[in-house]
Amino acid sequence: MGRFARCLQKAHQHVPATDLGESRSCTVANTVQPFTVRSDVQKVPSGRHVRGLDVNWRRQGLELVNLVLNVVMELRKAFGELPVAARIMVSWRGIYFILTLFWGSFFGSIFMMGPFLPLMFISPSWYRWINNRIVATWLTLPVALLETVLGVKVVITGDAFVPGERSVIIMNHRTRMDWMFLWNCLMRYSYLRLQKICLKASLKSVPGFGWAMQAAAYIFIHRKWKDDKSHFEDMIDYFCDIHEPLQLLLFPEGTDLTENSMTRSNEFAENNGLQKYKYVLHPRTTGFTFVVDRLRKGKNLDAVHDITVAYPHNIPQTEKHLLLGDFPKEIHFHVHRYPVNTLPESKEDLQLWCYKRWEEKEERLRSFYQGEKNFSFTGQTVVPPCKSDLRVLVVKFLSILYWTLFSPTMCLFIYLYSLVRWYFIIVIVIFVLQERIFGGLEILELACYRLLHKQPHLNAKKNE
Repeated sequence: MGRFARCLQKAHQHVPATDLGESRSCTVANTVQPFTVRSDVQKVPSGRHVRGLDVNWRRQGLELVNLVLNVVMELRKAFGELPVAARIMVSWRGIYFILTLFWGSFFGSIFMMGPFLPLMFISPSWYRWINNRIVATWLTLPVALLETVLGVKVVITGDAFVPGERSVIIMNHRTRMDWMFLWNCLMRYSYLRLQKICLKASLKSVPGFGWAMQAAAYIFIHRKWKDDKSHFEDMIDYFCDIHEPLQLLLFPEGTDLTENSMTRSNEFAENNGLQKYKYVLHPRTTGFTFVVDRLRKGKNLDAVHDITVAYPHNIPQTEKHLLLGDFPKEIHFHVHRYPVNTLPESKEDLQLWCYKRWEEKEERLRSFYQGEKNFSFTGQTVVPPCKSDLRVLVVKFLSILYWTLFSPTMCLFIYLYSLVRWYFIIVIVIFVLQERIFGGLEILELACYRLLHKQPHLNAKKNE
């Protein structure tokens, strides 16, 4: 008897005789929310019809549904993952998470960032200072939801952050959501207002999320160095000129670890006589060496943080997994801090330095996944956070409270007041048009700074 047949036989044994008027509950393994098949129709003699439906048909249909649900449970026990159709039934957590973040970013970009847009034309540095702090209030929301509502556990080991220091963060790209999960680490060990991320340029067009990331001056790239170099240069020089500290997150691997990306990485390794990796991809070092060199020359770099991220249980690879409620049970971060004075001076040596870090990551992750699935083997204990547990708890509580009330309140204001409706429409039009005309708020911000300082290119003197 095959595995599927055995599962079907077990499931059929679990289906009890179902009387109309009873309630049958079926809870899928490893999920939180049970789903229930109910019948509220009174029991009547066979042959009668209730609201046009034959009672026997309803009984048989109810038993069939319960059979299907039990088959789903037995299949998951035997084969692992739930089929997508079954998982959608229990994805309320994912829908709640995505919608809460979306509406927060949508209304936040319009009603919290929108009023400060004119300041960009007067003082870009003040505009940047204010926006960084507004963005940080929203960044606490996914942290609060992941830990408080969804029960995600975060473990940080290795070196401590120096609060407020300026750094480049390099991290392996295990899933497409690593950048968001890192906020759980930074909220305890650093300041969220300092973080900047390199993202795909296509993301800036997403309403809400994209508008907020533009206003946050995230660096959007096309993954073609000849197209990205000048933009990197302008953005980094701008932050150096306005003396705005930042912690810039880079993924030298360029993409998340999948079967296809691993195949391409191994082909690259084979063609260049390099070691084949299993837990990381071979890094692309051009962007990393350029950013470190540029920040160092602009005196806006204190350290490089090399972070290794690992997921000991389930690994939600894409946004779709989150939408289906597949959140990581645990996330482990291992931090190595390298002061800027310990980094190699030349780009060639810095490139080799980055390759060495990835060799270490491969060995570290191999020991992690083949061992006890923690970083205790490194000999470095859990890092004490720079913020107390009470402070973090209060911030998470206030974040959930504020953003839960903020979006409905803005909807109410839009409904009640015509002036708010006109403001709402005008700001949306501004967000859409400025991207088509200028390419994004961060581009417009750079242009305003150049115009006010009469510079055709930022840091022109440095480039002479």
